[in-house]
Amino acid sequence: MVTLDVLAQNNFGDTRTGGLTGPMGALVIVLLAIATVFLIRSMNKRLRRLPESFDPPAPPQSEESDGERKVLDPTGVDGGTGAKEESGSAPKN
Repeated sequence: MVTLDVLAQNNFGDTRTGGLTGPMGALVIVLLAIATVFLIRSMNKRLRRLPESFDPPAPPQSEESDGERKVLDPTGVDGGTGAKEESGSAPKN
């Protein structure tokens, strides 16, 4: 009998005898439900603003009109002269 009494004891810390955990749990669930409703409404507004379809990206325009492409040395050195090639997208100082 003593063994059953020891095993039946509640050793999980302080328990609330007033029964406050039920209403607090319900409050948390209601707040989560309200937040979910606002999140769904916000996402629906954003989805309505999107276009029906997205156009495919345009092919890149080359700067050279004769169709030749300039191949840059991966080291950045032009023909051993020590001058570095700059790409068209980098700002020049």
